[in-house]
Amino acid sequence: MARLFEYQGKEILRQVGIKTPRGKVVKTPEEALDAFEEIGGPVVIKIQVWTTGRAGIGGVRFADTAEEVKSIAGELLGLKVGEFEVNELLVEEKLDIEREFFAGIVINDADKSPVVIFSSVGGTGIEEIAREHPDKVASHTVDVVRGFHSYHGRELAKRAGINGKLIVKVGNVLANLYRAMKLYDARSVEINPLVLTKDGELYAADCHIVVDDYAVYRHPELGIEIAREFSRPATELEKIAYKVEKDDYRGTFYFFQMVKDVPPDGKHIGFHGAGGGGSMMSMDAVLKAGFKPANFTDTSGNPPASKVYRAAMIILSQPNIVGYFASGSGVASQEQVNSARGFVKAFLEDDLDIPAVLRLGGNLEEKAIEILETYLEDLPVKVEGYGKDDSADFCAERLKALVKENGRKLHQVRPLKEFVPPENSYKIETLTGSIYIDHEACNKCESKACIPACPKDVLKLENGVPVLNLDPEEVKKGKCTECLACEIACKFEGKGALYIHLPIPGLKEYREKISRES
Repeated sequence: MARLFEYQGKEILRQVGIKTPRGKVVKTPEEALDAFEEIGGPVVIKIQVWTTGRAGIGGVRFADTAEEVKSIAGELLGLKVGEFEVNELLVEEKLDIEREFFAGIVINDADKSPVVIFSSVGGTGIEEIAREHPDKVASHTVDVVRGFHSYHGRELAKRAGINGKLIVKVGNVLANLYRAMKLYDARSVEINPLVLTKDGELYAADCHIVVDDYAVYRHPELGIEIAREFSRPATELEKIAYKVEKDDYRGTFYFFQMVKDVPPDGKHIGFHGAGGGGSMMSMDAVLKAGFKPANFTDTSGNPPASKVYRAAMIILSQPNIVGYFASGSGVASQEQVNSARGFVKAFLEDDLDIPAVLRLGGNLEEKAIEILETYLEDLPVKVEGYGKDDSADFCAERLKALVKENGRKLHQVRPLKEFVPPENSYKIETLTGSIYIDHEACNKCESKACIPACPKDVLKLENGVPVLNLDPEEVKKGKCTECLACEIACKFEGKGALYIHLPIPGLKEYREKISRES
């Protein structure tokens, strides 16, 4: 899910006809002063963070004079709220409030329908309102075919205790709120409080909107950097990881840093799960073994080897971890040979310096384990592969033993190796990368191992060298599944003439920065 800031949500509300106070987003005390002069009266100054209860932590302040505005803005900007640093404030006109309400819509996953909720009491969370004033709260499950219209809203307002002409205004607001939800593919929208001013107008005094992460690509105008419902801003590494996911529909890749700056305590590991339930079970196992996950990562839904490779390279961009642990649910839908090849490419390119235990339970797990044992045996650290019959607890204990054997050595993040294609190399573009083939080196190769290694017949031999066997446009659209089999076969059974370049935008610069700081 992707949370929007209050000011972003209010812009959406204005588009659908819901009134909001006049206001402006500011980033400096001087800009706050300009906003105050533009509004021309008493203002409310609110920190823009993804949290509720801002008033309780001093994040909502009132000011009547220019001096107060500048002083308050100076105090609030840079304020630490949990892991959040306040960089923006919303300066709005102070409303003359007569009464407060609550209006919201949320997706009920059980009913697979939106539920519109209205309360004639506002100002606190809806759970607390429902507990203390159950007769003041009404809800309506929306028939998505019929939609939600103003007459539905009027009926809801009446059930919550609203009378007179106000029923019409509330009904219109609720109908427009539903429009906003549909227009922006929101999972939830909330106005709390929806206020009635003394001149009889309804305003959204506050607003919270969460957009469905799978719909973020349809709304570039929102400027969402990462479609995750974090309680803090995304880290630089999380943003890099999200770019991998949003541009590749094959399988899923979720990366979350549990520790932004990993301490050199010899307890943190890189965690790589596969499947929700299996990942949670595996997380419990590493915790019982005395480790602390530096991150939570999930690659599931049968991702290609290229996505597993990128996930591993991002996990290994965290300094001070002492081990790498991969373990999932063991479901048969996961082609574990793809995971294995992704790990092989990442660990070899990164010159892995910490031990890894990879539990690759699922389809073709025996072949996957064989790939790990065959191609990673010469690493300076141990990498062990296991299947679904080996418990997550057992695998976590194996990592514990290997970390101890490795002297609890801390992982050192190094700059990415620069890839320079051989001169006059043969290039094939894939969905997310490029295959480069050095035909001069191919002429010296007797095995031509890359040809039988490719399960999709992407390559063929022509005049003794591998060339593209399929339509280039089809290959670029995904006919080449980026399984990495041809590269690994060429590296270990041929002349190393074939390389698959899988760029990770932003990671090169990130690693250079981390290397300088280490």
